[in-house]
Amino acid sequence: MTLKLPPSGDDRWRLAAHARVIVYETDDGNELLTVYDCGAAQKPPSAQVIGNLVRVNADHELEHGPTGYAVSMREAADLVKQDDHHYLIEAVDRDD
Repeated sequence: MTLKLPPSGDDRWRLAAHARVIVYETDDGNELLTVYDCGAAQKPPSAQVIGNLVRVNADHELEHGPTGYAVSMREAADLVKQDDHHYLIEAVDRDD
């Protein structure tokens, strides 16, 4: 697991307002989550996590592809670890 995201609590990390999460689905049922601060930025990912993205509770757009899907965030949100293999994205109110 590589996380360069700022923490926002226990097992919670702040996503950029326009973050893009690429979810690669593997043959064994696992997923690789790769988080970019912005879909248009030419920067390395801010995080890579092996686990399943089980839910997105924030405004977003979803695009399906042949090897998985992409989640483009449209509001402030956190990546939240539920357990060793499960994550969710949850909307948050921020004043920044």
